[in-house]
Amino acid sequence: MPQRGRPRGFDADEALERAVEVFWRQGYEGASVNDLAEAMGINKPSLYAAFGGKEELFRKAVARYAEKDMEYARDAFAQPTAYEVVATLLRENTIAVTRADRPAGCLSIQGGTSCSTENASIAGFLATSRLGGEGALADRLASAVADGDLPAHADPVALARFVMIVTEGQAVHAAAGVSREDLRQAAEIALAGFVAASGARLPEQATEPV
Repeated sequence: MPQRGRPRGFDADEALERAVEVFWRQGYEGASVNDLAEAMGINKPSLYAAFGGKEELFRKAVARYAEKDMEYARDAFAQPTAYEVVATLLRENTIAVTRADRPAGCLSIQGGTSCSTENASIAGFLATSRLGGEGALADRLASAVADGDLPAHADPVALARFVMIVTEGQAVHAAAGVSREDLRQAAEIALAGFVAASGARLPEQATEPV
């Protein structure tokens, strides 16, 4: 049976990857459809046909970013202790927001930090995405409390909010040109703050007999 429709003359994954770069560097409002189509190597009719327009393309770009560039967060959540979860998250975030092969900072921050009323849905979408990550971290820390890895008095919600505020601030500073080493120092201070506030055991403490 013959194929219906005309086959695409471009690699959709590669085109989406290029769109991620444009949105990351220019933000949602700063990226025009012409800019996107040119970077993606396609014409505007093909962009609309394949991706459904600028807003839908942006949402797909954010999903792509979360899948590829935020893989370190999934690795962090899989760590066996709360300390290692947060240590991995803070340290790997510092690397992620200062990669030489990517724009500095974070797409979920730069993509829509300043949106007009007309594009309030974009700002809301990004805020919801970030809060989803914060909620996932709070759930992971709550599991640590339930397992006895964190003491009963630890507040998973407050601790998760603190960690996410740090990572988001690191992204803003990276975009402003702050060096990886300076961000690394800040991450270690934040990790020490997490330990002090949560009562998390350091790795060597976890192996000591009770």
